Amino acid sequence: MLDPSSSEEEGDEILEVERKEVAAPKSTGGARTSPGRAADGHGGGGLQPRGRGSGGGPPSSPSPSVGSDKEKEDLEKMQREEEERKKRLQLYVFVMRCIAYPFNAKQPTDMARRQQKISKQQLQTVKERFQLFLNGETQIVADEAFINAVQSYYEVFLKSDRVSRMVQSGGCSASDSREVFKKHIEKRVRSLPEIDGLSKETVLSSWIAKFDTIYRGEEDPRKHQQRITASAASELILSKDQLYEMFQQILGIKKFEHQLLYNACQLDNPDEQAAQIRRELDGRLQMADQITRGGRFPRFASREMEAMYIEELRSSVNLLMANLESMPVSKGGEFKLQKLKRGHNTSIMDMGQEDENTLSKSDVVLSFTLEVVIMEVHGLKSLAPNRIVYCTMEVEGGHKLQTDQAEASKPTWGTQGDFTTTQPLPAVKVKLFTESTGVLALEDKELGRVVLHPTPNSPKQSELHKMTVSKGCPDSDLKIKLAIRMDKPQNMKHCGYLWAIGKNVWKRWKKRFFVLVQVSQYTFAMCSYREKKAEPVELLQLDGYTVDYTDPQPGLDGGRTFFNAVKEGDTVIFASDDEQDRILWVQAMYRATGQSHKPVPPTQVQKLNSRGGTAPQLDAPISQFYADRAQKHGMDEFISANPCNFDHASLFELVQRLTLDHRLNDSYSCLGWFSPGQVFVLDEYCARYGVRGCHRHLCYLSDLLERAENGAMIDPTLLHYSFAFCASHVHGNRPDGIGTVTVEEKERFEEIKERLRVLLENQITHFRYCFPFGRPEGALKATLSLLERVLMKDIVTPVPQEEVKAVIRKCLEQAALVNYQRLSEYAKLEENVGRLVTPAKKLEDTIRLAELVIEVLQQNEEHHAEAFAWWSDLMVEHAETFLCLYSADMDAALEVQPPDSWDSFPLFQLLNDFLRIDYNLCNGKFHKHLQDLYAPLVVRYVDLMESSIAQSIHRGFERESWEPVNNGSGTSEDLFWKLDALQTFIRDLHWPEEEFGKHLETRLKLMSSDMIESCVKRTRAAFEAKLQKSSRATDFRVPQSICTMFNVMVDAKAQSAKLCAMDLGQERQYHSQIDNLIEETVKEMITLLVAKFVVILESVLAKLSRYDEGTLFSSFLSFTVKAASKYVDVPKPGMDVADGYVTFVRHSQDMLREKVNEEVYIERLFDQWYTSTMNLIGTWLTDRMDLQLHVYQLKILIRVVKKKYRDFRLQGVLDSTLNSKMYETVRNRLTLEEATASVREGGMQGISMKDSDEEDNDN
Repeated sequence: MLDPSSSEEEGDEILEVERKEVAAPKSTGGARTSPGRAADGHGGGGLQPRGRGSGGGPPSSPSPSVGSDKEKEDLEKMQREEEERKKRLQLYVFVMRCIAYPFNAKQPTDMARRQQKISKQQLQTVKERFQLFLNGETQIVADEAFINAVQSYYEVFLKSDRVSRMVQSGGCSASDSREVFKKHIEKRVRSLPEIDGLSKETVLSSWIAKFDTIYRGEEDPRKHQQRITASAASELILSKDQLYEMFQQILGIKKFEHQLLYNACQLDNPDEQAAQIRRELDGRLQMADQITRGGRFPRFASREMEAMYIEELRSSVNLLMANLESMPVSKGGEFKLQKLKRGHNTSIMDMGQEDENTLSKSDVVLSFTLEVVIMEVHGLKSLAPNRIVYCTMEVEGGHKLQTDQAEASKPTWGTQGDFTTTQPLPAVKVKLFTESTGVLALEDKELGRVVLHPTPNSPKQSELHKMTVSKGCPDSDLKIKLAIRMDKPQNMKHCGYLWAIGKNVWKRWKKRFFVLVQVSQYTFAMCSYREKKAEPVELLQLDGYTVDYTDPQPGLDGGRTFFNAVKEGDTVIFASDDEQDRILWVQAMYRATGQSHKPVPPTQVQKLNSRGGTAPQLDAPISQFYADRAQKHGMDEFISANPCNFDHASLFELVQRLTLDHRLNDSYSCLGWFSPGQVFVLDEYCARYGVRGCHRHLCYLSDLLERAENGAMIDPTLLHYSFAFCASHVHGNRPDGIGTVTVEEKERFEEIKERLRVLLENQITHFRYCFPFGRPEGALKATLSLLERVLMKDIVTPVPQEEVKAVIRKCLEQAALVNYQRLSEYAKLEENVGRLVTPAKKLEDTIRLAELVIEVLQQNEEHHAEAFAWWSDLMVEHAETFLCLYSADMDAALEVQPPDSWDSFPLFQLLNDFLRIDYNLCNGKFHKHLQDLYAPLVVRYVDLMESSIAQSIHRGFERESWEPVNNGSGTSEDLFWKLDALQTFIRDLHWPEEEFGKHLETRLKLMSSDMIESCVKRTRAAFEAKLQKSSRATDFRVPQSICTMFNVMVDAKAQSAKLCAMDLGQERQYHSQIDNLIEETVKEMITLLVAKFVVILESVLAKLSRYDEGTLFSSFLSFTVKAASKYVDVPKPGMDVADGYVTFVRHSQDMLREKVNEEVYIERLFDQWYTSTMNLIGTWLTDRMDLQLHVYQLKILIRVVKKKYRDFRLQGVLDSTLNSKMYETVRNRLTLEEATASVREGGMQGISMKDSDEEDNDN
């Protein structure tokens, strides 16, 4: 806004340029145009007053040179643009007045703050920043989990076409992006494992901080914060200048046009604005009377509403009057409204009534502030230079103040004294004193005094005043220089000396001091005062008077320029000595009376302006100059136009629509909500100019619907507010008591209601695209709530839930089709139409599409399920419909797959893993269809696998080499892996139907039991065959294959616990049979192996039997050895047999211990081995109870028994087994035989049953 005091030369330069711009259109068609301003399309219908017709006269005839249709069209276009320009200028005048002096509305401070919207360029920038982070080109340190979260966010959200649409609609803010990411990572962080000392809230905060860093990029966060703070402040509250500038942009008003209108309308003068409001309200009351008399009512829904309409008009005006009355008289330039503190000096009047409360003198109270500044004294010559002088000052009836002391040679002070008084004509006394030198003097000596009578119009600068010299003071020409400033109180509108005479007051033509006092917004009084009196002598209450200029009255001496105040039955004549003063008085009284007639001075004020004058007298010519300059530039018609003669409904519709356009194009994601400043101006306009609330909201709804239909994001809550207001109005349930409903309002409401219903159904149908990722927050839920409200037949009766459900069901059915079509387009399945596609490629596309289908359903659950909480069953139906559409493509893809192909199982696993954990979709329609499709495939697959495994067992054991492979042989490992893989595969299918799932599990367990049984039996047979083919002598060594067969049994037992175990009785019993079979088979194998070991020991004992006492071989062998020992060193006979057997035992023990995987089987085998062989030796000795053992037999047996005992003890055989009765019998016999042989043979050559260290080291 330009300051009203801008230089006239600058303004004239701007205007000169403007005249050049519009000169050409004037010469062509007589219409002015403003270059660069496009027509709005509404014409000028709202501009012309109601009583003057719709046009400004017939259009000018084109000149002969303008003959073509194009020139005519150009001329008509220029005329339309000029009409639109005038309409907007007139509208701007009304808006300016609302901003300049609001008395009904204020800027709301409780509105939700709007976030900065994201533009297409900003979205692209954000994408690039996230791509840089994912490429590792930033300095942000992050772990793998965060990088994966950002990758998912980038792919799912930032690259989504739905986000691009939301940005295009103006409904996407940085806050939306942040909230979506926060919701996106919460599930991820919650699923992470717990870390000691690091809470998940800390991880969330850290991730959000890193996200903000990536989002912001290289921008300085401090600058960003400053920019946000400044924009937020402008969003919350706007000054008057900012509001003027905003509506200049909205209405396309140029700066110089605003300057002209601002100065001519005196928008900086609150008295003028309050008077304008009083005139407007009076005009609205008169218009109501005219409507009553003329019967020109709007068309109402019923005839009874006409009388109500008049009452509503009057009550609304009375409310505005009450609001204006509550405004403080000292109204300044701020928007902060305060209630007037009423006291005994104010009178509350109902301006709608004829009877008035008269004012008393005590109701008029003025309070003045005086500043007295004493500068210096001139002419003080009689006093000695060093004498002390000082001054005192007082306002008569008040306290006295004193200046500082000064020397007589330099009597200067510059001291200011502040006083308050209630007298319009106070007496200010200033005295000059000198200090008395006499010893007995009680008072200082007064040198002189001056008494002044200032007024608010008195000069404010310092002046010299001649002092009245006291007696005995030789200085007769004393002068004092001082300044008196008397401030004008806010409730005093003008003051000065006037001549006056009236019928009831001021009955004698006399010059008096008058003050125009504003007691309240609607009460003014002309009061005459005497000097030093606080109460007026007489007063005239100006209510109902009309002021105007008048000619000099004959017979009245005094006064040069006349004006009067006229009321029915009374006339008061005033006269001033100055024309400028008369103009100021008439303007002030014109504002006070509230009259519709504007007085026009009979003389040219411009001429008076050239004569000069004092500062207060320049006010009138300056304001008149602004008015004349506005008139010169064609603005006078807009300023002087009577607001009551305009169709403010259409004007408001225009300004609201233009304001909405401006709002939707600013930098905020407003969703259709006006800013606080815009709400304030529109509220004030409606209240001041009587725009009906229903009309306002109907226009607002229409504009919002138009934007929403064109793709803009509009908050459904905002639509709900306006719709609810209009619905309550149309159905006669307005909370503010407005009861009249026009036919136009009713018809337009029905039209908008239908448009709104169609829009809401379309938004619900496209909920994934209108409210992507659940943004704006709560918008979908509000849309559903609004739809329910729109479907109501009236304001009271709720719509049946089944009806609402039917509408939403229909929308969601269409939504399923829309979502699947767009998903198919995204997956590019349509590219395959008409071309030969391989089954594998088709299956791959179907799996890819299934992933997208699951993603859509998961997003619906995550972002939209809360909004559909009341209609969760309909969302389930929507999901089933959506899956049903997918099933058509899935069935087509599965039909072309080759038979006995198992590549489609991943598709089942993908879908089933999603469906089985969804409570609503598990075993639903699509899920059952999926099971029906795959159940035959699963059965067929199990059949083929069973046959294949059986064949592999048969072929494998035929070719089995029994080389160790992992825990068993090659065939057993292959068998167990296949059985486990088959069961794992079937288990991973997570078949949802319990009965069929149990059937599959049972069948696989039984099949595993059969297969393991076959494996065990084939291994048993191979074990026995292997032993039969092996050697029976001590050169026998336990082969690797024997150990492998044992390991197969061990592995079979372990696998059977996993592959054959079930909780059901029959299968558990069958599983125990498998275990029993394995145990029995192991026992048999141990028995066979022990028998083999016994056979080998029997062969050793058979060799020893040749030395039995009494046999020919024994005698011959003993003689030969004795004879030979005389000549050569004969080795100990028979030790090689003992050593061979001991070696065999030790080798077998080591082989079994090392190669067999089951300790229990080894211990069992060693126990039986030890027991059986010891029993065999005991039996052999028992058979020779009557025979004395040959020394060689004795030596071999002692060595075998002692080594066996020691070796098996080292292998862990328990002492209870080792020290059996048979062992004790054998030990005692051998000890006895040893003693006998020692006596008979003379010693055993170091071999003894006694323990010794040497023997321990003997091999």
